[in-house]
Amino acid sequence: MSSVGTPDPNSGWLSEEELAETRRRLPLLYVEAVPVRVDGLGRVTEVGMLLRASPEGAITRTLVSGRVMYGETLRDALFRHLEKDLGPMAFPLLPASPVPFSVAEFFPWPGESQFTDARQHAVALAYVVPVTGTCDPRQDALELTWMSPAEAVSADTVADLEGGRGALVRAALASVGVLP
Repeated sequence: MSSVGTPDPNSGWLSEEELAETRRRLPLLYVEAVPVRVDGLGRVTEVGMLLRASPEGAITRTLVSGRVMYGETLRDALFRHLEKDLGPMAFPLLPASPVPFSVAEFFPWPGESQFTDARQHAVALAYVVPVTGTCDPRQDALELTWMSPAEAVSADTVADLEGGRGALVRAALASVGVLP
């Protein structure tokens, strides 16, 4: 695990020092995925939430998330992070079009946006991604919990989500017709 909290210490494109310097100077592009289970009619029945330890040692809930590498397509980045966090047998069903349900802008200070990330200014393209296989959390994910859509947007769950991601989960479920 890196000292700046990146989930992939061997990213292959920037050293830790270069990444820290880049984060101080430029917004970074991320993908965020809300993993879901769907029934035979395509209706969302469960939402997957990862449990992680923050760099400060707090246990928080979060979504599948990660940087888009230089030269990498959004589809490839999304698949790479889903496989990295959920395991190779998760079998995500990537959307036919790489159009996100939302764009989230994360700032290192509160008040500018509903989303925060103390490390950086980042722009994240957010997707709802059905997964059909067996999920086995990897990397820095401690566990994956499947919950009903109502549980996923409950006050307790939203309070556990890092960086304002509760609003992102609510928007994700609204985008697929689960919430008004």
